[in-house]
Amino acid sequence: MGDPRNPKRADEPWNPRRLFVGEAEVRALAPWVTVSGGWAWHFMAPPHVELKRFHDHKDVDLFVEPPRFPELVPVLIARGFHRVWTRFDATSTHFHRYARHDADGKVLLDVFVRRVPAVEVQGVRVVEPSTLLTFYGDLHGTEGRESVLAARDLLARGISPVGRGELVGRR
Repeated sequence: MGDPRNPKRADEPWNPRRLFVGEAEVRALAPWVTVSGGWAWHFMAPPHVELKRFHDHKDVDLFVEPPRFPELVPVLIARGFHRVWTRFDATSTHFHRYARHDADGKVLLDVFVRRVPAVEVQGVRVVEPSTLLTFYGDLHGTEGRESVLAARDLLARGISPVGRGELVGRR
């Protein structure tokens, strides 16, 4: 559930250590989850320099199918994550936040217990792009990122955004 972006920092790169740790977690959890949000756009895009304007890497948004959630929780605990309570816990039984703080830094996982349509890219399942776009303004709040805007344009023209340079500013 992204925070509003800071336009003054849009051209700054993301911390490479944070990216390395985040991607390692995504890949470790890949058998159980479907990746959403900024990390989904990250995997859909071709290799690129990670600038903050492209997509959000503050947390990792994940979907897990309801029957698989009980399998995922022990994996998260074994990987050092613990449950963090949020304001959404009072209104939803389908959202859970997990965090880990260690020498590698802070990793936040927002886990949505729900089945979503997915495609596989770079060895991970990501939310199908047209479905992912419907989450902005609700589950994901950073709608102004370049990847989101480019994907909207591409899909409106009948073009899949997967693997397209437009997701990271290359037209």
